Amino acid sequence: MIKKASWRILILIILLSIVYWEHLIYGIRQAKGQLSITFNTLPVEEVLSNPSVTDSIKYKIQIVQEARLFSFDRLGLKQSENYTTFYDQKGEVSLWNLSACKPFAFEPKMWSFPVLGSFPYKGYFELEHAKKEMDELKKDGYDVRIRPVGGWSTLGWTSDPILSNMLDRSEGPLAELIIHELTHSTLFIKDNIEFNENLASFIGELGAIQYLNEKYGDKSAAYYDYIISEEDSRTFRNQMLLATNKLDSLYQIISDDPDSIKAHQKHLMIDEIMSSIDTLHFHDPRYYQIFNSSRPNNAYFMSYLRYYSSKDSLQDLLSSMYKDDLKLFIEGMKSFHDN
Repeated sequence: MIKKASWRILILIILLSIVYWEHLIYGIRQAKGQLSITFNTLPVEEVLSNPSVTDSIKYKIQIVQEARLFSFDRLGLKQSENYTTFYDQKGEVSLWNLSACKPFAFEPKMWSFPVLGSFPYKGYFELEHAKKEMDELKKDGYDVRIRPVGGWSTLGWTSDPILSNMLDRSEGPLAELIIHELTHSTLFIKDNIEFNENLASFIGELGAIQYLNEKYGDKSAAYYDYIISEEDSRTFRNQMLLATNKLDSLYQIISDDPDSIKAHQKHLMIDEIMSSIDTLHFHDPRYYQIFNSSRPNNAYFMSYLRYYSSKDSLQDLLSSMYKDDLKLFIEGMKSFHDN
């Protein structure tokens, strides 16, 4: 009986390996990349006491610790050991994000994984693997985008370290990133990435404003600089959301046309979208050159839906139900989705 049961288990494992072979290979690569980072981190206390580490790095690490404690104490995000260790990326990108979208509709390519659920993107620790899948997706007709990832949450599977490239940010954006990722580890709804990312982006930005205000006051340079940068960011992303709506309307109008006509109409509209940036006001002139090195496609525009499409509705909810109290809002979100 034992031998017969063992054979059945072995056969089941073999069959599952065949069915989920691609997932298995991908999972092994992801685990290898994540463990390589995890096993090469140092406790922040050790980094802070190391005389060879520059004062600027130590200062930014201390900011991360302040933002982390602020997230727990003032916002009510889930307490964890995240960001109590440090990983030196040596200036290199550690993770790449791959996303894809249909060329004439805002329908993202979805990847489904056992237990974890479905995602509209994949992470790669090795760029060549991301490029290989990008080429395959392009052959299938998808619009594709690869971008470097500045930070990510493992949702409690491991303790997330401070990545050295995070520290290139100024204080406001750095605090925003930490609060964003800690929001993911506090509340993450399976198979609802758009909600998860919109919520984390919303809480990250408002949390950073509250953090800077409580630390320095609303008349400080740090607070002012972040508000100005957020104003630019809001102007640009609103334009991208508007562009996405226009493209979506266009795709519906030309849905019965040949692909060659669709591609031409899409090209003309994206030209208009790129040119429209010159009509906007930005404090930071880099926004005027944002499309100089690459042309946006559906995968690019889709990312703005994924991260910012619900911001107005979340703001309305925060104001109407929680009287602009971000901590109460977070408690409400946790309570609602726990039930």
